Amino acid sequence: MKSILLIGLGRFGRHIAIKLNELGHEVMAVDHNEERVNAILPYVTNALIGDSTNEEFLRSIGVDNFDVCIVAIGDNFQSSLETTSLLKELGGKLVVSRATRDVHEKFLLRNGADKVVYPEKQLGVWTAITYSSEKVFDYIDLGENHVIMEVSVPDNWVGKTIFDIDVRKKYQINILAIRDSGKLVMNITGTTVFERDQTLLVLGTNEKIIDCFNI
Repeated sequence: MKSILLIGLGRFGRHIAIKLNELGHEVMAVDHNEERVNAILPYVTNALIGDSTNEEFLRSIGVDNFDVCIVAIGDNFQSSLETTSLLKELGGKLVVSRATRDVHEKFLLRNGADKVVYPEKQLGVWTAITYSSEKVFDYIDLGENHVIMEVSVPDNWVGKTIFDIDVRKKYQINILAIRDSGKLVMNITGTTVFERDQTLLVLGTNEKIIDCFNI
């Protein structure tokens, strides 16, 4: 369990708070909007109404006591940038900030953010890749051009084993798991036989996976 300071309770921040609650973490939520703060109370340990660009207000919270500080402000970049900078100055151990434009990401990283999330861009990429091909069922970008994709088993692989296909040697791709009838099978070996209607979770570069599975 971690202690998390969450600043910004719009739709994005609200979803984060609810998920953190499901995961069992302690969350201090902050927003300048009283209605948003009241709405999130059932899902967080504590919630405060306040201005996160006010140094004294943030200092009173004890920023350095939290394991993670998340800045989920999306409607005011100036406030997001100032909040991010103050959190780092006040001893934030790990500051994660939301960007809504490419230029925002650069400024946030320069001004104290340890990590930046860009939900609109990330979801846009996921949607484009997942729904533009009948062979792709899920997609996770790991950075540095490495991805995890869930793809259908090619027709010419059916009835063959992992040893037969040898994708690691031919394409530098690792098969992490097989999804069979909705169940994820992690215990796979070189003698595992591919079957029709299965999907594969594979790890590799974007280009290698596209080439291997003709996506």
